[in-house]
Amino acid sequence: MRRVITDVHAHVLLPPLQQEVERRAPEAVRAAAELETLRHGPESQAVSGPMVGQRIPRLTDPELRIQEMDRQGVDVQWVSASPNHFYPWAEPPLARWVALEGNRLIAEHVSHAPDRLLGLGLTPLQHPDLMVECLDDAVGNHGLIGVEISSFAGDVELSDARLEPFWARAEELGAIVFLHPFGCSLDERLNRFYLANTVGQPVENAVALSHLIFAGVLDAHPDLLLVAAHGGGYLPTAIGRSDHAWRVRPDARGCKHAPSTYLRRIWFDTVVHDHGALRHLIEVAGAEQVVVGSDYPFDMGLEDPLAFLRGAGLPADTEELILGGNAAQLLTRHRRRAAQ
Repeated sequence: MRRVITDVHAHVLLPPLQQEVERRAPEAVRAAAELETLRHGPESQAVSGPMVGQRIPRLTDPELRIQEMDRQGVDVQWVSASPNHFYPWAEPPLARWVALEGNRLIAEHVSHAPDRLLGLGLTPLQHPDLMVECLDDAVGNHGLIGVEISSFAGDVELSDARLEPFWARAEELGAIVFLHPFGCSLDERLNRFYLANTVGQPVENAVALSHLIFAGVLDAHPDLLLVAAHGGGYLPTAIGRSDHAWRVRPDARGCKHAPSTYLRRIWFDTVVHDHGALRHLIEVAGAEQVVVGSDYPFDMGLEDPLAFLRGAGLPADTEELILGGNAAQLLTRHRRRAAQ
C-alpha cells in the first residue's frame, strides 16, 4: 500500500462563529481585541491583519484546501480551528455554545473531502466542568478525531486538578488532544518585533508541557494521545534542565520518572523551522513521536512541509515514519479505542 502523507497541523477559520460571538458579546470582543494589540503591539497587528485577510480563502474553502494539499504533496490534513476561536474570556453559556457550534462547523468543513480531511474540535479549557461534554460532542456526535486545546486559559493550567475528568475521558475515547497555544502570558514584554509569536509560542508550549509532565498527568494517563504543536517549543531543547531539577529538587518530583522520558509519550509536529532543531527533537523524543505539521496556511508555518522534512538529511526509515507512519499509528489507536 502507498504511504499516506499526513499533515497534523492545519487550520480552518469559522467566520459564522466569529460573527455570532461578536453579536452576542460585542464588548468582550472589543476588550479581547485591545488585549491582543497590547500583547502583540500595533506594528505586528498591522502586519497580521492583512496577512490573515489574504489567506481567508485558504482558511475557509475546502476545495482550495485540497488543491493546496495536492500542490504540497499532502494526502491528509488534520484540520483544527484557528486559535482565535478559543475565546478564553467567554463565560460558560457562550463558551459551551462556541465549542458545540465550532464542532459542527469543523465537521461540516471536513465532510467535503472525508478521505482527505479529518477534524479536531473545540472544548473550553477555561471551564473544566464543560470540557467532557464538548469532547464527547466532538468525537461522539460529529466523528472528529479529537480536540484542540490551548496552553492555558485564565487561571487554568494543564496541571489543574479540575482537568482530571477531561484527561480520563480523552484517554478512554482515544481522542487526540492537540496542544496549540493562543496568546502568551508574558504580555507586553513581547509586544515588539513579533516576539509574541516567535518567542511566546515556544515558551507557551514548553510551559504547558512542563505542567503536564511535572504534575504526573502522563503517569495517571499513560495512553493519552497528545500532539504538541511547534515541536513542543523550547522544552525538547532544554529538557536536560528539567531532568536535573527532577533529580535535585524535591518540589520538582511530581512525576514518577525523569521528565525527558515523557517526551517519548508525546507526539510533536515538525514546525520548528530549523533542521538542527528537528534532528534534536528526533533524538530526544524518538523517530516514532514526530509527525509532519505545516501550520497551514499562516505565514509562521511551513509553506512546503515535505521539502523542509526532506532537507533535514534524515535516514529513509525515519523520514517514512514522520511522513505518515506515525500519524497512521495515532489514528489506529484512536479508532480502536473510539470503537470500544
